[in-house]
Amino acid sequence: MKQFLYRLSFKKRIWVSFVLLMTLAIAASGWSSYTISANIVEQNALRLSQDTINKSSQMLDEKLKKIVLSIMSLKISDSYRNMLDDVSLMDVSRYYYHLSALQSMLALLKFNDDFIQSILISTPIGDFYPTNYTRLSENSFAKSEMYQKIKSMQRGVWIESHEDTFFYGKDRVLSFVVDGSATKYVEDVYIVVNIKEKDLQRMIFDQISTSSGYSLVNKEGKPVIGHEDDESQVWRQDTDFLGKFKEEKNSHFNTLLDDEDFLVNYSRLEVGENWILYGMQSKQAVLKQVDAIKWTTLLVIIGFVLLTLLLSNVLTDLLLRPLFRLHRLMKRVEHNDLDVRFESPFQDEVSQVGKRFNSMLEEIKKLIMTVKRGEEEKRKTEIKALSAQMEPHFLYNTLNTIYCKSVLGDTEDVNEMILSLSTMFQLGLSQGKDIIHIEDELMHVRHYMTLQQKCYEDRFDFQVEVEDESILQLRIPKLILQPLVENSILHGFKDREEGGSIRIVLRRTKQMLYVSVEDNGVGMDVDGLLRSMDQPLVSHKGYALRNIAHRLRLFYGEDATMHYDSEPGTGSKVQLIITLREEDKVYELSGQLV
Repeated sequence: MKQFLYRLSFKKRIWVSFVLLMTLAIAASGWSSYTISANIVEQNALRLSQDTINKSSQMLDEKLKKIVLSIMSLKISDSYRNMLDDVSLMDVSRYYYHLSALQSMLALLKFNDDFIQSILISTPIGDFYPTNYTRLSENSFAKSEMYQKIKSMQRGVWIESHEDTFFYGKDRVLSFVVDGSATKYVEDVYIVVNIKEKDLQRMIFDQISTSSGYSLVNKEGKPVIGHEDDESQVWRQDTDFLGKFKEEKNSHFNTLLDDEDFLVNYSRLEVGENWILYGMQSKQAVLKQVDAIKWTTLLVIIGFVLLTLLLSNVLTDLLLRPLFRLHRLMKRVEHNDLDVRFESPFQDEVSQVGKRFNSMLEEIKKLIMTVKRGEEEKRKTEIKALSAQMEPHFLYNTLNTIYCKSVLGDTEDVNEMILSLSTMFQLGLSQGKDIIHIEDELMHVRHYMTLQQKCYEDRFDFQVEVEDESILQLRIPKLILQPLVENSILHGFKDREEGGSIRIVLRRTKQMLYVSVEDNGVGMDVDGLLRSMDQPLVSHKGYALRNIAHRLRLFYGEDATMHYDSEPGTGSKVQLIITLREEDKVYELSGQLV
């Protein structure tokens, strides 16, 4: 794909960009409209479904609470309390009396709430229940799972859908089991209220009408209403699905089941064992009414894309016309016509580029002239830099001193001076390299000062201080220190016969190298020196310092600076501060890496 785009002309790339941008903009606008409509429909469906679920949950809570209150009214009735008195005394003689006395109360409870299927009061002296129901005597409450559950939990418990095993018919019921003690505690007295499952289902179904129905489950996901092995319920009991139910009283979420997206609303019941009532709607069915918007949007997108293809060529030509004109001017510049200029009445970006193009041509013309002058200055600087190490008066004085000492028979000094002079020649040439180790630069300047000491006996002494031995392996342009020392000897000590001192100090940090040459000579006028260095090379004044500054600028750019500290009569100090480069980034005279 990249190679294809690279082969296209700029005009074609602009055209493709127009088409893509317009297509994306139209598609994004249409898709946004569809998405907003779908979200509104979805939110409305969720809100209506949530209202229905909340209402059904509230009705179910009220119905179950009413049953609980009915049991409380039973427990405070006289017939029930009289029965408890005999149970506490384990008196079975009046069992049938109490069974008969409780019938009216049990009938009243069932009459007031037709959801109640049956009521069983289990006591140590026998079970009490409506006599119009046939009790299955082989199924004892004390041996049932209900009994074990309420004994372990020590509170009233709700039992999910199951077959009624205490009465004939085995209807499917929900059961509420509560301790049967009233004002005083009587052990092993329990009341079991069986609630008709079909009536609860009908009540919920009358309120909820969704594409996938409803479910009333406990916290383990088992159905509170309906068979546990019902295939329509099993697929909704997945742990990942149940994990999406939060602790809030009511809320909603989206879920994917069998590759179909569903909207789920739920509400937690206040009554029951953390029961949850939830309803599910197919998202596809909910959003069916916005399908017309989707197809209309798609047709609009296709229409506008076709229109974009027709108009993009015209727009491209119109926008690129100034750029093509600028391109033609650049071709003329390729043929060395630097007098062309871009003109445009507009103030757009292309016009700004054209103005920069005009400025660039002006700068190029100036740069050509500057390069010509710079080349001449560079050649002069290079010649002067090489000759600075061996100026005629220095060589003359040195050879004359060697001759005089030879005549006087001072052969040791003669040998030392000849050796120093030879070493200076060797180090000064440096096999044509312009970058050398600091160790070699220091050796060169030591030999130079040794020769000058022989020529100007007792005029000065010198010392070299290197803070860290690793500095000696760093590289700098050659003949950086010798002109500074020469400047101190020839100018700083010109009126001094003895007592002169030159101190060279090298130190470094992780990123910087500091080199300073300090003397106690006559000093210098720093302001005047700086003014002379800004002037063309027409005089020898300040030449050595200007030469060094120029060479540092050539090699390091802004990464090297020179600082001057001096006052007339108090000596002078010149400090070079160089930003260290990587070891392999060392340049030869040609400017290439070595």
